[in-house]
Amino acid sequence: MTTTPRPTPQRAELAAFLRAKRARLQPEDVGLPRGPRRRTPGLRRQEVAQLAAVSVEWYVRLEQGRVGTPGAAVLDALADALRLTPDEARHLRLLARSERRHAAPAAGPDRQVRASLRQLLDGIPLFPAYLTDHRLDVLAHNAAARALFGAGFGTGRADNTARTLFLDPAARAGQLDWQRIARETVGHLRAGHARHPGDPRMAALVAELRSHSSEFDTWWTDHTVLERSTGSKRVRHPEAGELRLHYDILSTGPTTDHLLFTVTPADTATDHALRRLVTAHTTRTAGTTVHPINAA
Repeated sequence: MTTTPRPTPQRAELAAFLRAKRARLQPEDVGLPRGPRRRTPGLRRQEVAQLAAVSVEWYVRLEQGRVGTPGAAVLDALADALRLTPDEARHLRLLARSERRHAAPAAGPDRQVRASLRQLLDGIPLFPAYLTDHRLDVLAHNAAARALFGAGFGTGRADNTARTLFLDPAARAGQLDWQRIARETVGHLRAGHARHPGDPRMAALVAELRSHSSEFDTWWTDHTVLERSTGSKRVRHPEAGELRLHYDILSTGPTTDHLLFTVTPADTATDHALRRLVTAHTTRTAGTTVHPINAA
C-alpha cells in the first residue's frame, strides 16, 4: 500500500466494478443508518471502508485505480462489505489479483475444436448441443441444435449466441424468459472479458452490442457478473410450440476456455415435441450432423 501505481485498464475495470456494486446497496442493506442529507446513490466510500475495515484513503485510491495488488484477506472483506455473490467475489479476485488472466488471440488455436468433442456432439443426436468459446462464438454444433435454433445457427450473423439473443428479433421473441436469459448472457460475457482482457474480438463484440442494444448497455455498465453452469428456460418454437428446457454448461478445460452447452427437455411434453422436431429435421436434411466452424 506504500506505492501509488499509475492507473491501468485493468485497475480501471476493477474501480468501475467496485463503484457499480457500491451504488446498488443502501445503508439499511448493510445495517448502517441512512443519516440526513444523503445524495450519494448507494453506499458512500467511507461506509464501504468502514465495513471492510480498511482506511478511507486507501479505499478511495482503490476506486481511482491507484492501488497495487490487494491481499486476499482484504478482497474477502470487500466482498463481504459489498454483499457480493460467489460469482462476483471470484470476479473481484480475478480483476484485482490477475488470477487466470490471459489474452486470447483474435483467431487460431482458441477456435480449434478437438476431434473428440466433435464426436461427442455427433453422438448426441436427439438433444441440441453446441460448443462456444469465452466470447460465445459458436465453434461447432449438432443437427439437433439446428433443428431447435434454426438452419443458420452458428453461421453468418448467428455465429455468436449473445449477438443472436440481443439483436435478432425472432430469437428474442422465441425466448419466453428473455430478460433473465439475456442478463445471464451479459454476466457470462463479463466473466469471459475479465479472463481475456486483451481480446480484440471480445472488445468488438461488446462495442457492437452496447451500440445496438440499450438493455445490453445498461447491464454491461452495472457490471453484471454470472458464471452459468445450469438452468432452465422456456422457448416458443415455430414448429414445436412452447418447450420447457434444461440447459447445462460444461467447461472443456482451462487452456481453451471452451464451453459445451447441452439442452434437454424439462417435461414429458417437451421430450415428445423435441424428439419429433429433431426427427423431422433429420429426415429433411442430409450431410454432416456436426457443423464445425474453423478460424479463417
